[in-house]
Amino acid sequence: MRLPYAYSLLAASLLACAPLAQAASNLVYCSEASPAGFDPAQYTSGTEFDASAETVFNRLVQFQRGGTTLEPGLATQWDVSADGKTYTFHLRQGVKFHTTDYFKPTRDFTADDVVFTFQRMLDKEQPFRKAYPTEFPYFTDMGLDQNIAKVEKVDDHTVVFTLNKVDAAFAADLAMSFASIQSAEYAAQLLKAGKPELLNQQPIGTGPFVFSRYQKDAVIRFKGNPDYWKPEDVKLDNLIFAITPDAATRLQKLKANECQVSGYARPADLVEMKQDPQLKVLQQPGFNVGFLAYNVQHPPLDKPEVRRALDMAINKQAIVDTVFQGAGQVAQNVIPPNQWSYDKNIKGAPYDPEKAKALLKQAGIKDGTEIALWAMTVQRASNPNARQSAQMIQQDWAKVGIKAKIVSYEWGEYIKRAKAGEHDVLTYGWTGDNGDPDNWLGVLYGCSAIGGSNYARWCDKSYDALIQKAKTSNDRAERTRLYEQAQQIIRQQMPVSPMAHSVVSQPMRKEVQDFKINPFGVTGFYGVSLDR
Repeated sequence: MRLPYAYSLLAASLLACAPLAQAASNLVYCSEASPAGFDPAQYTSGTEFDASAETVFNRLVQFQRGGTTLEPGLATQWDVSADGKTYTFHLRQGVKFHTTDYFKPTRDFTADDVVFTFQRMLDKEQPFRKAYPTEFPYFTDMGLDQNIAKVEKVDDHTVVFTLNKVDAAFAADLAMSFASIQSAEYAAQLLKAGKPELLNQQPIGTGPFVFSRYQKDAVIRFKGNPDYWKPEDVKLDNLIFAITPDAATRLQKLKANECQVSGYARPADLVEMKQDPQLKVLQQPGFNVGFLAYNVQHPPLDKPEVRRALDMAINKQAIVDTVFQGAGQVAQNVIPPNQWSYDKNIKGAPYDPEKAKALLKQAGIKDGTEIALWAMTVQRASNPNARQSAQMIQQDWAKVGIKAKIVSYEWGEYIKRAKAGEHDVLTYGWTGDNGDPDNWLGVLYGCSAIGGSNYARWCDKSYDALIQKAKTSNDRAERTRLYEQAQQIIRQQMPVSPMAHSVVSQPMRKEVQDFKINPFGVTGFYGVSLDR
């Protein structure tokens, strides 16, 4: 994915990073990977969301900065019908879409943009969707393609969503990155020009930053939006993502003031960062879980007893001590303890290689059985070093007669192949997106999420019935009861091995002001400034 500008301009932009860092209204962020694209609806990863949803776009509703409370976004208010199936959104007036060298809007944001955004995801026959076929994993993983009956424009500033059944998490779902509002006018321009794919390469939104240029594996450049509807959130003239996959290099750039905020510090580097008088490290308990997903469609992983044996063969505490440097805790369950409906009665199996070996033998698994163990190539809060984790798991499994072959791909390729089910076992992690249990139990393990974020490719009808019923209730106590039953089924079937919950750390230069750690794992710079 390369935009047509000369390499010399790229070199100039990279060299400009350090001088820009000296200006009070310019900030460089050392990010961890190259985004696969800039259309948030197509992705499920924080890498893409940071570079698009948290910069270029807005949603109808949003979460308060650094919190989980819903507040108005592009909709100033919304009403819910008595039966819980109709949502009426009253839209903010006077909101401008970005003006760039590739698009000049002729009108403000209206209901047409909302209808286009969701109709594209709902209707495979929608003209833009037909011209640019793509998948919308979050939208389908959450079953919204089946539950949204229609999206209707009442007038320029009113939109009505009609649901087939009650969805207690619906408003919170619309605050998630995939629901970012696109410009219908821009889409029509691209369609007429025969270039609809540019929606994913040259984004247009209403957000606090305007996309400028992108060079894969090098840099993304944004400009502060002078016409933003919430001007107090735009305190930077320029925002630069310096794509820096190596954590040690990110640390050195931060110390040298080549970037002012850095993503995903290695736990071992945090002590050094905290001792540097020019740096500061924000920390808070993570709303996350790192896990192994077993592809239950690949024998012998189709047997629950094999999955349970592999789980108890892993010394998870050693991984937390070594990989997380103690900045975390062994996960007992597939959701974090700070998620409401967490079943604290569930306890993970203790590390027991002898029992694991006996279970494998009973299941007819021969010594030397080979399993492909995929390791992420990007750093995540839920797993700061997947390669090292995989190596430790490889050693643990060798003790019970399992020969694990570690496989890695570039991040975009990793996700693409995993969604296609090529893996046996993969390392992955999840940070909650909206504070609702369905974001874990439905998106990661629901039958409709196979081919999306259900990397275990596990479908249990009794489990699915529980989580579907829970979504249709507005009674939190009832939902909690149902979700606890669902967690028990996961514990019995073991489609994944929950590994750890981490403490989230965000390093930055001391002059960075009003940065908020997002509990949902994305990185946003609206409201952030530099004090020099």
